[in-house]
Amino acid sequence: MTRNVYQGADLTPVLSATSPQALVAAVTAAYANVQATNFPERAEALADEIADSDPHLVGLQEAVLWRSQTPAGPGSATHVEYDFLRILLDKLAARGEHYRAVATVELSDFEAPRSTPAGLQDIRLTDRNALLARTDLPARVFSVANAQSAQFQNHVPLCSPVLGCPPNAPLRFLSGWVAADATLRGHTARVVTTHLDPLSRTVQEGQAVELLDGPLDTALPTVLLSDLNSAAGGVGATPGTDTQTYNRLLAAGFTDAWTATRGREPGFTCCQAPDLRNPTSTLSQRIDYVLFRGSVTALTANLVGHTQADRTPSGLWPSDHSGVRSVLTLR
Repeated sequence: MTRNVYQGADLTPVLSATSPQALVAAVTAAYANVQATNFPERAEALADEIADSDPHLVGLQEAVLWRSQTPAGPGSATHVEYDFLRILLDKLAARGEHYRAVATVELSDFEAPRSTPAGLQDIRLTDRNALLARTDLPARVFSVANAQSAQFQNHVPLCSPVLGCPPNAPLRFLSGWVAADATLRGHTARVVTTHLDPLSRTVQEGQAVELLDGPLDTALPTVLLSDLNSAAGGVGATPGTDTQTYNRLLAAGFTDAWTATRGREPGFTCCQAPDLRNPTSTLSQRIDYVLFRGSVTALTANLVGHTQADRTPSGLWPSDHSGVRSVLTLR
């Protein structure tokens, strides 16, 4: 399964704020949206998705860590407000599901002040990708080894009217990957999960090259669990997703589990409204994938988290993306 779990807010207004006062207002609004989109509640729905099919491996994107510091000031915020990875693992454990993060990578790390009734408080966001694996199967049946992770060298240096530009204000929008070698009944495949850049076509396509020259450069069968931010066939493409990344991976020998089993069905995975309360689904493009290459066959592919029945009791979509679940056979 591949699952972008949504960090809880759109940070564009934060990065485009033109004054210190506007920055505080933007951070305050963004963090209020994080609280309103209530990841502990959404994690119940996400854990149900995983528990329904017991996938051997789950690739997570935007498994973020939100931290705070009160009052705002020098140093980095360390008080944990929401640890999305820990929360989801705890919800899975409460359902009797046995998973652990076999690999994680820390990506962009932003910190800025927000307004509270008690004064200014620093809010810090640390983005992460993670690969979860089941731990309840005997090692002779299923095991994971050779965990790896890295940030991409290709990245977008960000300029903020308030925080400045590199090198004096080293804001960077970082992406990365995690990987491990999974062995199922004696057959081994390299499994990689990644979340590619949505801001720059050149950077995103450069990251795809890094994947092909890095963790995907193996004689093993390979599986890529991904939010590529590259719209399949250009359908519904928006700025940032109208790229050749998806096509280049297919040209490198990868097969899309969705098209292999679903043909021309749209299979849209993105995106719901930032507050996750849009009454009808607004998914209109397919940017989340299970891709494979080598001695692998796709038996099924399904969406998760995309129907009205998947919404939480308070009416939240589980994420701004739907997930993709696929059954693969290693030959």
